[in-house]
Amino acid sequence: MHDPILEISGLTKVYTGGTKALEDVDLTIRKGEIFALLGPNGAGKTTLIGAVCGLVRPTGGTIRAFGGDMAHDWRSARARIGLVPQELSTDMFEPVERAVAYSRGLFGQPHDKARIEEILRSLSLWDKRKAQIRELSGGMKRRVLIAKALAHEPELLFLDEPTAGVDVELRKDMWRLIAAMRERGVTIILTTHYIEEAEEMADRVGIINKGRILMVDEKAAMMARLGRTEARIALAQPLPQLPDAIARFPVELTADGMALVYRGGDGTGKGRAEVAGLTKALVAAGIDYCGIDIHDSSLEDIFVGLLGQQREAA
Repeated sequence: MHDPILEISGLTKVYTGGTKALEDVDLTIRKGEIFALLGPNGAGKTTLIGAVCGLVRPTGGTIRAFGGDMAHDWRSARARIGLVPQELSTDMFEPVERAVAYSRGLFGQPHDKARIEEILRSLSLWDKRKAQIRELSGGMKRRVLIAKALAHEPELLFLDEPTAGVDVELRKDMWRLIAAMRERGVTIILTTHYIEEAEEMADRVGIINKGRILMVDEKAAMMARLGRTEARIALAQPLPQLPDAIARFPVELTADGMALVYRGGDGTGKGRAEVAGLTKALVAAGIDYCGIDIHDSSLEDIFVGLLGQQREAA
């Protein structure tokens, strides 16, 4: 079990006018992990990051980073944290190399030309080092934001919607870069509503909505606990009712009697094995079928399902 690098307890943020952006958030991030915070727009993801990075003043709760209380030792803790914001907030007339070097100096790090070159090369920015940021494409500008965040060699890196609005190729480049940063020991927290990003990268996933954490778990455990298999079996002839031979399976007969719909399993492969048993039972009962469409729930299905449950409870 890795030591916690960030411990958030009872974090609340209420804006003027009464809007509650965060409500009693508890979250512990382990050193060396990639943690994905999933949630729709307005869920509180950016507010949570802002509170840790000193951009938002919490209404209540505590934030401990690197073992110290950030309320009392904010400056030294912030120097060990990197942030890649959603918005392109940088001097557009500044040359790339100088902008990244300046970010390093802001956090008291000595000038290190070799380190800046290494960062720029890893992000395919070396050839653009003399270009003004305004001359770059949107994807390249996003890379500059990442370079600036990495310039002072942070131990904890926040990526707020890092691939929003970038093409698939750049997104995959960023996934590779994130994996490489983790190899160097950087702890990474990324917010996203690209579900495949969390499935591809994260060790653990947290789901947030309306300022509240709905669930935090290991990605594999979440898939196993909440995952489901769904199968639709098209029948060669309509059935008037569900035969006793297959009633032991979690299946329903469609209204027209032309298909069976199976919903079961637990995300560990049990569902697919049960569907195989169901097809054998159909054959044994002399029930002919002409097609099967089988689908395992993704993290997206789990996410949508949890948000639906929250809406029903509200």
